[in-house]
Amino acid sequence: MSKIALVTGGAKGIGAEICRALAKDGWDLRINYHTSEAAAQALAEETGGMAIQADVREFLQVSEMFRVAGPVDLLVNNAGIAAYGLFTETSIRLWRELFAVNVDGVFHCTQCALPHMIRAKRGVIVNIASVWGMVGASCEAPYATTKAAVIGLTKSLAKELGPSGIRVNCVAPGAVDTDMVGDLSPADLAELIGETPLRTIGRPADIAPLVAFLASDQAQFLTGQVISPNGGLVI
Repeated sequence: MSKIALVTGGAKGIGAEICRALAKDGWDLRINYHTSEAAAQALAEETGGMAIQADVREFLQVSEMFRVAGPVDLLVNNAGIAAYGLFTETSIRLWRELFAVNVDGVFHCTQCALPHMIRAKRGVIVNIASVWGMVGASCEAPYATTKAAVIGLTKSLAKELGPSGIRVNCVAPGAVDTDMVGDLSPADLAELIGETPLRTIGRPADIAPLVAFLASDQAQFLTGQVISPNGGLVI
């Protein structure tokens, strides 16, 4: 019997590499995308999965996505957006947009995934946060706050859902070579690399195997953990 995994924001970047790693482990993929249809469809063909469009900010769209996906055994809450700038210049609209995607999206998807997991007495949820959610970040206060919320939710759900056989863990990457990091200026990127002991930023392929491990039976005694692949930036 195939195991179904749903990865939000799965069309590109870290999400796409997570999909590839899970496919190698035999998961039947549901690749969520918002606007990147071509990339999602190409990845679905590559991995034998199914691309499903939904805006994770909208509960009705998420509910329909789960209806199409079928009973999900693994949920990877990866969809997210970032923003840079002074906190004093952060608009209410931007603040709410970050929370809508990064926090509400996790809430919506987890709410839809849990009924089947609870009935089955098994299931895995992996939330993708950020190292900045652990330690904070100058000029990224709203983003860091949303990721801190994801970490708090991860720990709380691990305690609440453990008796139902459901494991909930969090991966909190440092700087990774994705579109988000592409928004940094060359000077800011060079400074970040200089502060990292390994003197490099990560690749999506550095994050995906960790997610696949947490989804596997090898991690059956791990729950409520926050694991941060960050090159030594935060120790």
